[in-house]
Amino acid sequence: MNSASIVQKLWNYCNVLRDDGMSYGDYVEQLTYLLFLKMADERCKPPYNQPSPVPKSHDWASLLWRDGDELFDHYRHTLEELGRQKGLLGLIFTKSQNKFQDPAKLRRLIVDLIDKETWVSMSADVKGDAYEGLLEKNAQDTKSGAGQYFTPRPLIQAIVDAMAPRPGETICDPACGTGGFLLAAHDYVVKHYPNMTSAEKKKLRGESFKGWELVQATARLCAMNMLLHGIGSQGLSRAEGGNLEPIAVGDSLAADPGERFDVVLTNPPFGKKSSTTIVGEEGKVSKERDTVERDDFWATTSNKQLNFVQHVKTLLKQNGRAALVLPDNVLFEGGAGETIRRKLLHDCDVHTLLRLPTGLFYAQGVKANVLFFDKKPAAETPCTRKLWIYDLRTNMHFTLKTSTLKREDLDEFVQCYHPENRHDRKPTWGQDPSPSSLASLGTGLGMTQEGRWRAYDYEELISRDKASLDIFWLKDESLSDSDNLPAPEVIAAEIVEDLEAALEQFREILADMGPEMGPELAEVESQR
Repeated sequence: MNSASIVQKLWNYCNVLRDDGMSYGDYVEQLTYLLFLKMADERCKPPYNQPSPVPKSHDWASLLWRDGDELFDHYRHTLEELGRQKGLLGLIFTKSQNKFQDPAKLRRLIVDLIDKETWVSMSADVKGDAYEGLLEKNAQDTKSGAGQYFTPRPLIQAIVDAMAPRPGETICDPACGTGGFLLAAHDYVVKHYPNMTSAEKKKLRGESFKGWELVQATARLCAMNMLLHGIGSQGLSRAEGGNLEPIAVGDSLAADPGERFDVVLTNPPFGKKSSTTIVGEEGKVSKERDTVERDDFWATTSNKQLNFVQHVKTLLKQNGRAALVLPDNVLFEGGAGETIRRKLLHDCDVHTLLRLPTGLFYAQGVKANVLFFDKKPAAETPCTRKLWIYDLRTNMHFTLKTSTLKREDLDEFVQCYHPENRHDRKPTWGQDPSPSSLASLGTGLGMTQEGRWRAYDYEELISRDKASLDIFWLKDESLSDSDNLPAPEVIAAEIVEDLEAALEQFREILADMGPEMGPELAEVESQR
């Protein structure tokens, strides 16, 4: 059975359970618990014959022979008991709850859907893609808010293709969500290095990846996602590194973990400021800014994305490589933002910026970019020489349903990035194109005034107001030619995006006006 048919089979049953009030997210969580128990049971049998991490009194077989209220009670006790365990068991089952309302429907999922498949022998591509398909469907359920943890897979694939991770490198995502970047990096290495040694393969599976996730429920999904793709300790004995777990639950910004990595790939959660809501006497609500103060940071700020930029710099080894998805405000915000940009340009080689179009993320009102930089040894001279910018935003229109982003939409960017040797790049934009400049320039692309790829020198960047990296040069065709207007539904979607972005900025202004504005802010939030 292929991944598409498995997703359809499992998802059709989700629609049945929704009649009982179970949300998409609840369903994926219940699947996670049961799939883990089924796979642990399969690994105990030939040809694997591995010791089970699950106590026999709460294993898969103990669920199979029960029915009705007895099954319900046993399932609840199983979740509670496994949630008290250490390691991967604890990560998967901590705070787990039975969300089923009908014992018959729980039994049908166990007996008819999950038990009939042999999950361990199924290829990692099939079962992993099936689980990814469920996570994406969950992200599309905008009411659940799960979309904030889901980065579009075509974008992840293009970023990983540009970064080109290699065997033996350690790869980190400090805001890993459901694990998209880590999985894509794993798949890239497997695909591009088919002749790895057994030692390299073992390290790739058990030691190469590390992620942090703040939300327990999301970390659970990430751990299961990686397990189904064959990453982490479940496929290894303890002698082979089976005690290593790739996902940690916690606030990655809280402190320097001490670990350093060759590659960092991340899309930190959107939302500009970190704050704590305080309910005082008589129910008065106020918000206090959570500023992160760390000795390894250049500036103290409550802006989460600016803090993630500083945190990623810390996580990198010398000459390590990073790619971060960041909102526009990181490119132009003053104060701490300017300080961090100037230090980043001086201390690191900030070499590439991909300006993303709207309509990519399930969180509306987001205008985002991907910033690529390398960490360099301390030097008196600036480490950044040129910043190459690819503008995928101007005159590009995407939506989440009718005109979705595809991997081929990013082919030109990856070609321009030139992963084989990023120091050998050629622009596709030119002010005065001549016949000779329109010839092939080594990337297979010519230079025109519509070119989306050009470079800016370090001196140009730091001389800009606040060292702003919010740079664009292409003419918006819709402003001068009504024939080039996008479809009405695209225009409507972009208007919604702009309004959401404006509303978010006004919320920040209201919150910044101080604790006395707490009741007004609470009223605004209640009306969302």
